Amino acid sequence: MNQYSMTSSQRNFLFGAMGIGVICMILTWMIDDELHTRFWSNLLLNSTFFTLISVMALFFMAASITAYAGWYVTFKRIIEAFSLFMVVGLVLLIIIGLGNYFHWHHLYHWTDTADVATDQVLLGKSSFLNANWYMFGTIIFGGAWAYLAYKIRDLSVSEDDDGADVDRTFKYHNKIRVYAAILLPLIGFASAAMIWQWIMSVDAHWYSTMFAWYTSASAFVAMLALAILLVIFLKSRGYFELVNENHIHDLGKYLFAFSIFWTYLWFSQFMLIWYANIGEETIYFKERYNNYATLFFANIAINFLVPFIILMRNDTKRKVGTMTFVAIVVLLGHWLDFFLMIKPGTLITANHAMGVETEAVQGFVSGFTVPSLLDLGTFIGFLGLFVYVSLWIMSKAALTPKNDPYLEESVHHHVV
Repeated sequence: MNQYSMTSSQRNFLFGAMGIGVICMILTWMIDDELHTRFWSNLLLNSTFFTLISVMALFFMAASITAYAGWYVTFKRIIEAFSLFMVVGLVLLIIIGLGNYFHWHHLYHWTDTADVATDQVLLGKSSFLNANWYMFGTIIFGGAWAYLAYKIRDLSVSEDDDGADVDRTFKYHNKIRVYAAILLPLIGFASAAMIWQWIMSVDAHWYSTMFAWYTSASAFVAMLALAILLVIFLKSRGYFELVNENHIHDLGKYLFAFSIFWTYLWFSQFMLIWYANIGEETIYFKERYNNYATLFFANIAINFLVPFIILMRNDTKRKVGTMTFVAIVVLLGHWLDFFLMIKPGTLITANHAMGVETEAVQGFVSGFTVPSLLDLGTFIGFLGLFVYVSLWIMSKAALTPKNDPYLEESVHHHVV
C-alpha cells in the first residue's frame, strides 16, 4: 500500500490520547498553586520537546539532502511530516510568549521587571532575555523553519506529481537542495538562540556554552526514536513495503551513535564544570544533584546505559521487538531529560514570585520532583497530537516518493 489512510480505530485512539492530555491539564490547573506553575511548566516542557523534535527532523532531512544521502528516501515522508508539526509547536510557544507580556505565568525570572532592575546578572542579560526577543525570535526564526519545511515538502510532492522525466525530476530536486543548504546554518545558529530563550533562560542566572548542543542532541535522539516507532508501526500495517531491515538497522545505528554523543555532552557539561568549580555554571547542577537526585541519575541510566548495552550488538538493530523497546524507553527518557531541564528552574522562579523561600519547600513536590500521573498524561496527550498531525500530513501524499532520484539507492540499501 502506497497511500496511507487513517482508520477510525487509529483516529479514535489518538483522539483518546489527546483527550487524556486535555483532562490532565485541566486537573493540573485545578489543583495547582496560585500561579498555576505546574500547568504552565508542563505546557512549556511538552511544547519545546515536540517542537524541537520537529526542528531536528528538518535538520536531519536537510543534512541528508545536502550530503547526497539516499538511504532514508523510502521512509522520508515520515521525516517530512515530523518537520511540519513545527507549525503547531510555534502556536503553543507563541501562547507562552504572550504570557511573558501579560504575566499569565511566572516561568522566567527575567520577566519580573522589578527584579531585573536590581539584579546585576539579569540586568546584564536583559538585552537578550526580554519578552520582545522571545516573541519575535520565535516568530521570525520559527516561521522561517516552518516555511522552508513546507517548501521542501511541497517540492517533494510536486516531484512525484510532475516529475515524469529525469530533467524535470532534478529541477525539483535541485530546488530542494538549495532550501536544504539554507536550512543548515539557519537551524544551526538560530536553534541555539531559541533554546537559550525557551529553556536555558528558565535558570536565568546560569549559562553553559554546551547547552544548545546538549538539548539539540536530546531532541535528535527523541526524533530518531519516534521515527523508528512509526516506521515499525506502519510497516506492520502493510505500508512501507520497500523499507527493510537494513533501514531499521541504520536508524538503530543513528540511535546508538547519538545516544553516545548525548552522553558525551552530558559528561562535558556536568563533570568538567563540576570539578572545575565554576560557580556560575555549577549552581545549575547543584540544584538538580541535591534536590532531584532520582531524576538526575535515572536520566543518565536510561538515556545512556539502555541504548548502549542493548544496541551495542550489531544484530539487535535488526530485531523489531528490540528496536521498539529501546525506542520507547529512549523517547520517554529524553522527555525526562527535558523535564529535568525545565522543572527545577520554574519551581524556584514561582516560589520567588510568591515570596516563598525555596529551602522551605525542598523535599518531594508533586509534578516537579518526579513526574506524576498528571504529567505523564499530559505527555501522552501531546504525543497523541504529534502523531495525529504527522499521520494526517502523511495521508496527503504517496508514502513512496516514486520520482525521487535517490529512491533506487534507498531500495537497494544494504549494510553488513
